Amino acid sequence: MYSLSEISMAREISAAVVNVSGRQRMLSQRTAFFCLRLVCSQSAAEREKLRSELLDAIVLMEKSHKGLIEGDPSVKLAGNPSKEIEAMYFEPPLNLDRQLRDYIREVRALAAATDAELTKDNPHLRYIMNAASTELLAALDAVVSQYQKESEAEQQAIDRNQLALVEQSCAATAAARARTLELQQALRDLQEAQSLLVQSEKMSSLGQLLAGVAHEINNPVTFIYGNLSHAINYVSDLSELLQLYRQRYPDPGSEIEELIESLELDFLIEDLPKVMSSMKMGADRIRQIVLSLRNFSRMNDAEISRMDIHEGIENTLLILHNRLKPQAGRPGIQAVKEFGNLPLVECCAGSVNQVFMNILANAIDALEEGMAAPARSSGKDNLCPMPHAPRPTPTIRIRTEVLRPDGVAVRIADNGPGMEPEVLAQLFDPFFTTKPAGKGTGLGLSISYQIVVEKHGGTLKCLSEPGQGTEFWVELPVRHCPSPASGTESQSDRLQPAARA
Repeated sequence: MYSLSEISMAREISAAVVNVSGRQRMLSQRTAFFCLRLVCSQSAAEREKLRSELLDAIVLMEKSHKGLIEGDPSVKLAGNPSKEIEAMYFEPPLNLDRQLRDYIREVRALAAATDAELTKDNPHLRYIMNAASTELLAALDAVVSQYQKESEAEQQAIDRNQLALVEQSCAATAAARARTLELQQALRDLQEAQSLLVQSEKMSSLGQLLAGVAHEINNPVTFIYGNLSHAINYVSDLSELLQLYRQRYPDPGSEIEELIESLELDFLIEDLPKVMSSMKMGADRIRQIVLSLRNFSRMNDAEISRMDIHEGIENTLLILHNRLKPQAGRPGIQAVKEFGNLPLVECCAGSVNQVFMNILANAIDALEEGMAAPARSSGKDNLCPMPHAPRPTPTIRIRTEVLRPDGVAVRIADNGPGMEPEVLAQLFDPFFTTKPAGKGTGLGLSISYQIVVEKHGGTLKCLSEPGQGTEFWVELPVRHCPSPASGTESQSDRLQPAARA
């Protein structure tokens, strides 16, 4: 079994390898672009600057290449590539190691060329441009794909290991209950195992969310944002250079005029900044998603702070944005927010965010299940379908309000299929789940109950009937006051709130 630190380290190493291999591909394109600018430049000062930038990029390319093969602890590269990767670097048909070394040699040769040798017919330039767009590019793409494939396989192995850890904990819990003579020791062991399971559940949830975020983001997102501002400047510089050429040489010749007309150059010059601006907006959207992920899990579970409940809900909804969007076979899920004027709440922000995540993720699962099942008829709730009426838009309603004298309530309701009484009765039991094997551990709501009731002295209740949807009530005191005696509350008390508005 892996420890949590080993799992974290393995994921960091895997991410670093994929990032650095992707950077190799980016550097090959960047150096080719710099080489082209070097040949086209009319300024001696600019040529010297470009030569320096070329050499810096080549040094970084060499360092990254060496780190991928031999390892580099400073950037979490372990080295020791797989047999498949090693064959890609040192054996036909790719021979990527030779291609990279040849490419680096040609770039250095071009950077060392005299100004008189810097022409479009320079053999070093021809080699660089050809390699960066054909064989070398294809080889780098193949290696990046292989690194990603191996990274995904490693993540699946870690997930299987975590599932085995959960199953082992279940067996340990059952055995502890059977040994009444060792009950005290067994309870202490269970509390320690429970702490690990809480972290394991959180990591599992975040892993699923990151998979959803990855659906929104293309493969090279790790280096797009860092280079986008440079790309915008480069495009602007090239546009200025092109305009200057057109001013100085108004009659470039029939061949160039025909090419300008076929390329619709004026439209290209006008539209390219808009395209770059759209890319910038997309990159900013990615940063918002990543920021929400960080905000969601930033707090230590033992740290009490004053939390904006609405901010926690908004961050959770942003993380779940991909699951709320229309999917194959169902429309998008509408999130209706009816926020009251809440004070800041003293609580463990990371834990409370985890409660919101568990409840909202379960609501989405229920709505997806409801859309896949035959429509039910009901006239008791306008969130549920009428007889023979079209299926309503899947909806999650989130309502917040102040409870007197010093509490707040968050009510999360969905218009899904609801739950049978026998399911509702076991809802907060550890390891109880109605999901298929491998889809859920049965710990989400159990942990949520412990967080709300035992850690914060609040109340977590659920109301649900078949065909009537489900509503959760989360009630928290404004001032932190854990309830050591809350475990005596009966299960029926947590499942039935007083009324449903």
